[in-house]
Amino acid sequence: MNNLPQGNSSLDAPVQYVKGIGPKRAEVLEERGIRTVRDLLYYFPFDYIDLQQVSTIDNLRSFTDSGKWITVIGSVHRVDLVGRPPRQRVIIILRDATGSIPLIFFRSVTYFKKAFSPGETIAVSGKVTSYRSRPQFVHPSIDRMTFDEEETGPDGFLHTGGIIPKYGSGEDFKNVNLHVKGLRRILRTVVDEYRDAIEDPLPDDIRIRLDLPVLKEAITQIHFPDSETSLQSARKRLKFDELFSIQLLLAVRRNSIKSDAFGISFNVQSSLARRLVDSLPFDLTHAQRRVIKDITDDMKSPKPMNRLLQGDVGSGKTIVALLTMLIAVENGYQTAFMAPTEILAEQHYATLTTLLKDLPVTIRLLLGGQRAKLREDLLEDIRNGSAQIVIGTHALIQSGVEYAKLGLVIIDEQHRFGVAQRMALREKALNPDTSSPHPDVLVMTATPIPRTLSMTLYGDLDVSVIDELPKHRKAVQSVLFTESQTNSLLRFVRSHAESGRQVYIVYPLVEESEKLDLKAATESYATLKSQVFPDLRVGLLHGRMDSAEKDSVMNAFIRREIDILVSTTVIEVGIDVPNASVMVIEHAERFGLSQLHQLRGRVGRGADQSYCLLVVPDWMAASIKSRSSLPGLPADDSERQKAVKRVSTMLETSDGFKIAEIDLDLRGPGEYFGTRQSGLPELQIANLVTDGEILTTARREAFNIIEIDPHLRSSAHHSLRKYFTQRWKDALAFIQVG
Repeated sequence: MNNLPQGNSSLDAPVQYVKGIGPKRAEVLEERGIRTVRDLLYYFPFDYIDLQQVSTIDNLRSFTDSGKWITVIGSVHRVDLVGRPPRQRVIIILRDATGSIPLIFFRSVTYFKKAFSPGETIAVSGKVTSYRSRPQFVHPSIDRMTFDEEETGPDGFLHTGGIIPKYGSGEDFKNVNLHVKGLRRILRTVVDEYRDAIEDPLPDDIRIRLDLPVLKEAITQIHFPDSETSLQSARKRLKFDELFSIQLLLAVRRNSIKSDAFGISFNVQSSLARRLVDSLPFDLTHAQRRVIKDITDDMKSPKPMNRLLQGDVGSGKTIVALLTMLIAVENGYQTAFMAPTEILAEQHYATLTTLLKDLPVTIRLLLGGQRAKLREDLLEDIRNGSAQIVIGTHALIQSGVEYAKLGLVIIDEQHRFGVAQRMALREKALNPDTSSPHPDVLVMTATPIPRTLSMTLYGDLDVSVIDELPKHRKAVQSVLFTESQTNSLLRFVRSHAESGRQVYIVYPLVEESEKLDLKAATESYATLKSQVFPDLRVGLLHGRMDSAEKDSVMNAFIRREIDILVSTTVIEVGIDVPNASVMVIEHAERFGLSQLHQLRGRVGRGADQSYCLLVVPDWMAASIKSRSSLPGLPADDSERQKAVKRVSTMLETSDGFKIAEIDLDLRGPGEYFGTRQSGLPELQIANLVTDGEILTTARREAFNIIEIDPHLRSSAHHSLRKYFTQRWKDALAFIQVG
């Protein structure tokens, strides 16, 4: 959980031997990942109380509605519970020597009524607002001002009036009397005792050129800053280290693939690919042609291709992938095409079979539950090479699947697969008895990825983006409906179903209330089927069905045997039904933004005009139309404000990359897809939303080092090599996997 070099040093000492910890506290700290002194040094404060910027209460009027974050220190004079639900609130009156100010709490009133006692000294931080011309704080941050005697003067406050760290201290810490005050005291001891043992792995020339402090100084200042300037300098250094560390790994991975592995130099002049392009009823877009050139340049090279193909829903990735496969086929090599689910694999198989109907290419489908005789025949075709293109799920990497001459690996919706699965598929091409070449690897995703996240998750891959929709596709129109407009909505659905087109009606499925939500979907299905649309064919799809049931319903919808499909989010990714032209999303405010975008991408795949109908509560529609804070709602009710932003974004744009940037901003990188399964650590101090500039610098420096000194053997990189091999010893096992 840290960026310090590993090895035998005092920093590796178990944390229980630190003064003030002991065995019981060490157990609790270990549950948070804090096992050694080194880990403790990297347990950073989550915030600070800046006693250099403390105001007196009588001076707060000058900061009213300024938007500045202000701190005051005073004693609790009174705690009042005012009003009745739902407008009940707690008002705490805070006093200092110059006056008093109310602290207003609209939420968690039961907690705040009991949390603070008259006479207690607290530090209050927040933005000063006004109510009837009087200053007030609404939901400020509050810290109890309790310090040790040796830390404070006779007035009870810190001697220095400096910047005081605030450490995370949950119930588990409090159960062993490890409060914020105790953590601060322990960290002060650890920093003072061990700072000189901190070795700096960053080469001096980089550190000096980028004006970064030495590591031991950065660690000291992040815990106990002398000033706001020194704190920001420490944060910059530690953010850089975190991002540099990841980019160094990606640079080594990429260099390993480009330098150490030998691949196949394909002849890219393919008559099969030319025949396919000539047979298409549409022209390739400029973006598709650009991406095909990127890929063919890779395929000509004797180094293995390792490329990510990004393209929004409906941008035409499948045709690009198929042209790539035909080049491999014409060169005498097989292609393995791995999809995340059986239904998507079947859909790819059906699409490719149709496109290849006039070409002499053998395409086979390998799934987990196939009959023994069929599976036996398939495995033999793969083994002897007569199966030129093999489409499947993880069945492609199971034991017993042997390829005659695997030259191209394509992975669809690749974020759904772990690093080990991707490695296993690529290694199917490598014969341990011969020096067989590495296959080319093309990974694809329809999920637009923000630039900073792409640089972190896929920084070792070459990236191509299809950023243009085919000309024959009509943009999906997104329309807002409120719950009170249900009758109009149902009339709209009926008119489209009766004209021969198909409709999705999707309900949210939230883990905490899964049974409730499933009930909503099943009850709505029953009502729609028996009372609203008794003359139409209504189907139901949800996650609790077994795979066979789900496939049966989805295939019936694909075959146009169902007019209206009521579903939970299981239809989110990859399903292609060109005749479906209406997507109704019930309770749209409860979906994530990328989820909404993916659902909208299920329609608009045919020639008809398609629609995405976003159904929201009446209060949300009023807020979206006024583009203001929600009526009667505190401005800091962030969850509702975020919901408004998500739905508003869907109405304003269909640009998947713009949507992805907004989604990352709203959710933060920790929750964004892929960060937890990517094999990379979760970021502790850097932020992919706000630290793009530091990331770009870290990437440049890391890749420059590996280009000059690929194995970090120069004396200037001795500490860096030591750090790197310890820090990434597990990840190095996957060094050649994208």
